[in-house]
Amino acid sequence: MEAGRQRQGRLWSNLKEVCDLLHIPAACSVTTEELLFQHVQFKTGQRIHTIGQPFDTLYIVNSGFLKTVLIDEFGNEQVLSFPMKGDMLGVDGIHTRHYSSEAVALSDCDLILLPFKKLTALGRVHLELENMMYGVMSRELVREQAMIGMLGALSAEARVARFLVSLAERFAQMGYSSKLFNLRMTRHEIGSYLGLTLETVSRTLSAFNEIGLISVDQRTIGIKDPEALKTLRRLPPSRTRAKQLAAAKTKGDDAVAPAQLLAAL
Repeated sequence: MEAGRQRQGRLWSNLKEVCDLLHIPAACSVTTEELLFQHVQFKTGQRIHTIGQPFDTLYIVNSGFLKTVLIDEFGNEQVLSFPMKGDMLGVDGIHTRHYSSEAVALSDCDLILLPFKKLTALGRVHLELENMMYGVMSRELVREQAMIGMLGALSAEARVARFLVSLAERFAQMGYSSKLFNLRMTRHEIGSYLGLTLETVSRTLSAFNEIGLISVDQRTIGIKDPEALKTLRRLPPSRTRAKQLAAAKTKGDDAVAPAQLLAAL
């Protein structure tokens, strides 16, 4: 988004740049230079919007990482998503005109503001723009439905594996390495998102590291066998893994191929 321009000391992007960020074609009937959308920066830990706050704006992530959460009456958080570059926030506020979730920056972020009144006014004049925005919202819904289906159908180990694969694919789409990346979220937040405890997430990451599916160095994750992660259903019991690793060392092997440990499944 280097094409953004300064106006009144702030960074702005035109409609084509916004559409490019969302991976949708620009509306041909709209003169993009006459429509500028403001950028706003948030620091790590800052809230973009809170639950119950009046809705007036959609947000597009230009850079950085965030989480969206529900918070119950006791202050407990349920993580709903981890938005990153190209994702749209705030859609949940359209129905009641109040945001039903809270968005928090997990890193320093640059967001583009889409005032909803401005967007709907444009949509009435330029129908293709309205249809494209509906498509973006539908894409977010499909992603959420896929997550719900995953939570109901997969084991704990498979959930963590698919999560890592999904992250790797998103990093690749953004032009970053899909083989080595930093987790911007904590293990607790990953667990909340996947419906698992912090202990289960930590134990699973350690097991993946042990059998060579990934490497783990605090928050740095190296993906060593993406295909095995994509197809993993569950891990062998820890005792079985320990015996196989011990047998491999006895034979003089430096490492056991993950496929050997998963072959019995």
